[in-house]
Amino acid sequence: MALGILLGDYINPSPKIAMIGCLTLLLLLGWEHFFVQKKRLHFGILVALLTAMIGMLSVSLATIKNNPHHYSHFGIAQSRTYTLKIQEVLKENAFSQRYIAQLQYMDGKKLKGKVLVQINKNPATAALRVDDELITHTTLQAVPRPLNPYQFDYGSYLEGLGVHHQIRLSKERYILKEHPTETLWGLAARTRNHITSQLRKEAFGTAELGIIQALLLGERNEVTEATNTDYKDAGAFHILALSGLHIGILLGLLHFLLAPLEFLPNGRVVKMVSIVLLLWAFAFLAGMSPSILRAVTMFSFVAYALYLNRPTNHFNILALSFFFILLLINPLLLFQVGFQLSYAAVFAIIWIYPLLQKLWIPKNWVLKRGWELLAVSVAAQLGVLPLGLYYFHQFPGLFFLSSLLILPFLALILGIGIVVITLALTNSLPHVLVVLYNNIIGWMNTTIAWVAQQERFIFRNISFDAIQLLLGYTILITLVWMLEKVTFKRTALFLCSIICFQLWVIGKTQHIYQKELLVLGHTGNNTTLLHQTGQKAMVYTNNWSKANRMVTDYSIAQHLRQIEHRPIKNSFKIGKESLLVIDSTFSKLPSHYLKATTLLLTQSPKINLERLLDSVQPKLILADGSNYHSYIARWKATCQKRKLPFHYTGEKGAYIFNKP
Repeated sequence: MALGILLGDYINPSPKIAMIGCLTLLLLLGWEHFFVQKKRLHFGILVALLTAMIGMLSVSLATIKNNPHHYSHFGIAQSRTYTLKIQEVLKENAFSQRYIAQLQYMDGKKLKGKVLVQINKNPATAALRVDDELITHTTLQAVPRPLNPYQFDYGSYLEGLGVHHQIRLSKERYILKEHPTETLWGLAARTRNHITSQLRKEAFGTAELGIIQALLLGERNEVTEATNTDYKDAGAFHILALSGLHIGILLGLLHFLLAPLEFLPNGRVVKMVSIVLLLWAFAFLAGMSPSILRAVTMFSFVAYALYLNRPTNHFNILALSFFFILLLINPLLLFQVGFQLSYAAVFAIIWIYPLLQKLWIPKNWVLKRGWELLAVSVAAQLGVLPLGLYYFHQFPGLFFLSSLLILPFLALILGIGIVVITLALTNSLPHVLVVLYNNIIGWMNTTIAWVAQQERFIFRNISFDAIQLLLGYTILITLVWMLEKVTFKRTALFLCSIICFQLWVIGKTQHIYQKELLVLGHTGNNTTLLHQTGQKAMVYTNNWSKANRMVTDYSIAQHLRQIEHRPIKNSFKIGKESLLVIDSTFSKLPSHYLKATTLLLTQSPKINLERLLDSVQPKLILADGSNYHSYIARWKATCQKRKLPFHYTGEKGAYIFNKP
């Protein structure tokens, strides 16, 4: 199924072709099933092909180009009147409040599609809520793509959520509809807002309240950036992200608390139905995010397995929820980082944890429980390790310590939290319970912060590309396969996978050693030039703090070992290319001037570009983010008049000089 979705996203077949493929394979499978008595290998192959084709069909139907009602098919270059419905409230940044909205109408025509809405911050403007509907006359804009090499691609991330355009608004550019239609998601959001307002009346600390909202309501918008960083560095960020961990704990609590129902007539059925309903009620309360829907779906199957009271294959449960989410809700979830991390962790726990558990079976109860927690944590971290290195380029070495200190008490923390919310809604929350719970959350934050401060155990800026990701999982899979049963073949495969990984790293390093290039990056109000020679880079900039992000991203991707900072020079040469830098201090050409093939304009120099072009006669003009926009427009017009190439990094991104 997953391979079919990946292949469908790559080749992008039409729904008609995918449907014909599904029907053809279904007919062949039916013939094989009813008319061939002895099932052979090709029966299994047909089943696999049909499942993959279903994946291709599902992703084809989810692609916007195959959706005739998507707004992008109706001309969006000019201003139009849009009716939008807020679906999700995102974390605001320093300049704007941000939302995901569903487009309902465009110039009165009913259409579909999601957009990112950014509203300029204004103290007089109240934040929008889920289900609010607004009308505006504006132009849809493309989500900006990264301007520097290896920078995080926010546009690609939004596309994975089904968002392809954005709208920027001020308070005066839209009106709110008075009586918007209500949805289940809006009701859930209003319920969470009511709970939050009740909790704000109590004596909870700001940091503690943010953690309570994340743990119990699935809202991380109020968690401070410092707290977020602490949990990431301590390898405990999964505690804040409502997922299978929390739903599994909740299932265990409900299974224990509702045990007396089994003494009633048909009590086991009542208990199973009650558990499933309560799990979905919690999912509703937590906003029905994709991670919660995945987890609740999976553990609903687990609850049914507990009701049957018979051994069940956990891989089947995982596959059922995996199939359900992908096929019936959104196959594009496969491309979301959270989805990948979630299933990688659960799969690893199911597969690797039993092997680790068998390595040591202590008789002491405390040691046994401690070892089980450590084994679960190690299994989960092994499962997400390649993905974590690929996406985040860091590894928290003390993740096991965080797990040992926090996970044994997480069930208690969640249980007390549910009681706190219930009592707060009835205005009967005792002050002593508020103080107790606030101290518990504060203790957890302090513990995580202490672990995160052990900098020597946090491995950052690890270079890890897509090939290393695949080879990393190959190593992990062959290692576990070998540990299940040590044979010559399995050991050889494991060692071969390690050798392949090493060969790729060596080849990649050799390729980097042969590189020499000069990169003009885009940094706001600053000039940054990076000269790479092998695994060494000279960074020429006058403001390192503004260049740091760009240089860090580039150095991780290129596996640079040495970086030096230097002030900007007025000329550079790489291969046959020569670059002359013209800044605000320019008055005349330098005495050592050589004929330049490229001019770089920085810091808004007051020059007569026509006269300068006559003197230098370059082949290309560059301008970076340190210049005034009015100057950029004037220079661009001059170059267009002379039919001379003009490259502004704020529009076209970084410019790279490669040495032949």
